[in-house]
Formats: sequence, C-alpha cells, structure tokens
Amino acid sequence: MTQDIYLTGITTTGTPHIGNYVGAIRPGIEASKDSSKKNFYFLADYHALAKAEDPDRIHRSTLEIAAAWMALGLDTNNAIFYRQSDIHEIPHLTWILTSMTAKGQMNRAHSYKAAVQDNEDSGSKDPDQGIMMALYAYPILMAADILMFKSTRVPVGKDQKQHVEMTRDIAQRFNHHYGDILVLPEAVINGNTAVLSGLDGRKMSKSYNNTIPLFADEKPLRKLIMKIKTNSLEPGEPKETEGSTLYEIYKAFATDSEVLDIEKRYADGIAWGEMKQVLFEYINDHIKPAREEYKRLIGDPKVVEQELQRGALRAREISVPFLQEIQHAIGIRKLG
Repeated sequence: MTQDIYLTGITTTGTPHIGNYVGAIRPGIEASKDSSKKNFYFLADYHALAKAEDPDRIHRSTLEIAAAWMALGLDTNNAIFYRQSDIHEIPHLTWILTSMTAKGQMNRAHSYKAAVQDNEDSGSKDPDQGIMMALYAYPILMAADILMFKSTRVPVGKDQKQHVEMTRDIAQRFNHHYGDILVLPEAVINGNTAVLSGLDGRKMSKSYNNTIPLFADEKPLRKLIMKIKTNSLEPGEPKETEGSTLYEIYKAFATDSEVLDIEKRYADGIAWGEMKQVLFEYINDHIKPAREEYKRLIGDPKVVEQELQRGALRAREISVPFLQEIQHAIGIRKLG
C-alpha cells in the first residue's frame, strides 16, 4: 500500500489569528506528528502576489506565519516545511502546466468570476478591470504546488475544492499527452473543522478587520475579547449557546467536560462580562507557552530562515529530479 502524501499551503498575507489556529494550524500540527503520513507544509509567498500585498507586509507575514507554526510545535523532522519561492522547479512546472490549460477552464475559476462580478456590480464597462494574471492563473500555480510533490491528499476548505478539481483536470490532460507521470490528488474537506466568528459576529477574517491575533499580548488580548459582540440579556437570565461568539470560541479551545460546564453556566445566566473573563483566561493560558517561543523566533529570524532552508533542501531532493523527468517527457532534453 502506497503512503498518502498530504500537502498544505499557507498564504503569507497578514498575521495569524485564532480562527487560523483552530481551522488550519492546530489540525495541521497534529497531522505533522503522524509518521504514517508524508506531510508537506509550505509558505505560499508567490500566491501572496496575487493579492497585490505590500512587499514589506509579505516579508513580515512570512516570518510571522513560519514562527507561529514552529512555536506551536510543527514536527519539521517528520513533515517537510518550506517556502514556495525557494523551490525553483515550481515556476517551471507552472509554465509547463499553463501550456496544457484551456483559457475557458480558467474563466470558470471562482476567484476570477467573483472579481468579474465585483466589476459588473460597480458599473465598470470593462469586466476585467484591475484583474491581474496572477489572480486569473492562480489555479495553475496551485496545481504546480500540488503536483510537484505527487500529493495524493490536499486538505482544503469548501471554497478551494474547485482548485483541486482543476488540478486533476490539468494533470489528466498532461498524462493523456505525455504518459502517466503526474499523480491525481483528492481534496480532503473536514466538515468538523471549526470556523470561528469574529469580534462583530461575522466570520473571523482579516478582510473584515474583526480578528483576534493568535499571539496578542495579555492586555491587548483581554481588550479584544471584551469587545466581542453579545446580546442585551442581563446577568441571571438564561442564555443560549447557539449564536454566541463567546461560546463558539471557547468550545473550539476547551475539552468536552469544560464545554458541558460552560453550557450549564449559560443556562444559569452567566453574566457576559464574566464569560468574557473566562474566555480570556482560557485562551491566554492555552497560548502563553507558545507565545513566548513565538516572540523568541520573531526576535531571531535567522533561526526561522535556517528551518525553511532545511525544508527547501529536503523538498528539492524530490522536485529537481521530478522536474527533469517531466521536462524529458515534453521534449526539453539535452542534445547529446
């Protein structure tokens, strides 16, 4: 039985928040310790260019995200942890795959269609106004990320499932022309993964500016949690856990028995201020050990860089010969 190969990309835009932690980082770190699986984790800094981010922001975000995963215990001996731009074979494969990808297929990509819709809604005469090729061809770069390491399983959110399906289509077309070389991946969608609400009750997202940074210091963390939106029920009045952002976040961190206890306190009418203090203390205690390590790594970026370079060396032991195999198949070969 062949070993499953899992691949996860983390776009280097912004500072990690607690929604990222419960949704992707925590399950990813747990998976990295499973020796029965082969895991690849990469910082998708080329993908960040599609969002037209500020260069200093991309650079800072790369450090923050890498330091976060390392501080929280990513097993970089078992898993391979690297920066996308350090794997020089990925842009090569992206162009090869571009030559095998129909424009019509890219026209159907959700991210492109959403950008066109935004232009049409704003009354623009040009549906493609402001749309860069980096956004338009995003699924091809993602396909190269996945196919380069012969990934069999790609954990994604529902909104990314289409990109894995496109990767399969591109790989099938390539294999039809050049032989059975590329591995067709499967999307892994975990319906149990928590999606947290933010300070205003909407989904926690950088675009809504409603996030709680994962490694916020104690005072800012408490201040943010105290801002979480609640209803007007008084202390002593029974409260519903359904639709409560405070309960939702607490549940994402706490044990089953602790959740049952807090549900009883909701039924007994816990005051919102008291619940906010409970949540603050719980998250602070949970994150505190990793926060100290995170600060150490942020203060010594050479340590993070060394880890990424070590991962890149391991990754390129795979990507260099595989790209040579692909190039040979398509006719790009030495002449003698």
